[in-house]
Amino acid sequence: MVRSTDALIEQLSRDLRPVERLRAPATRALLWLAICGALGLLLVLQFADLTVFLQRMAVARIAVETIATLLTAVAATLAAFELSVPGRSPLWAWLPLPPLLLWLAASGLGCLRNGFSLGGAGGLLGESGHCFAFIVAASVPLSLGLFWLLRRARPIDPLPVAVLGALAAAASAALLLQFFHPFDVTVIDLGLHLSAIGVLVLIGTSLRRPLLNAP
Repeated sequence: MVRSTDALIEQLSRDLRPVERLRAPATRALLWLAICGALGLLLVLQFADLTVFLQRMAVARIAVETIATLLTAVAATLAAFELSVPGRSPLWAWLPLPPLLLWLAASGLGCLRNGFSLGGAGGLLGESGHCFAFIVAASVPLSLGLFWLLRRARPIDPLPVAVLGALAAAASAALLLQFFHPFDVTVIDLGLHLSAIGVLVLIGTSLRRPLLNAP
């Protein structure tokens, strides 16, 4: 019996490979943000009208809105990586809230000033429909890449990780949109931006277990 047990242990351990230890969550988050930043910079340099962008950034409220969008993407990414690891404090989930509220507040001030995008060749929606499509289309590859990295940790509670991951991808897409957004935000525009983010969060949370390889 002892020999058979020893033989079984030897057989099971023969093909074992050492487990690759993941880097610290903050390190993996920064690497992901660096990759996204590099790809975004290439797109901006290739296709964006930087003159128009800089003119828009000269408006303090728009600059605050853009910075808040950036901080939301960074904070949500960092929080998602932190919460993907067991034992991390659930308070990490609140990290993106302050910049997210600032983003919404700055956008809301723009809505008060500009109102609905009524009339014109584009009708009620104007160019806002293209903004919705841009955020969704840009967020899909970002979400897939981010979730692929997050799933390596096999989070025990995938719900907050999925919410934060989807928010990070959507905020990153919204930040990229700022470089191709020649007009100020309106109620319709903001509503469609939030709808796009909501759709991505809904999809991410609905598919959280297969996407994150969660138990």
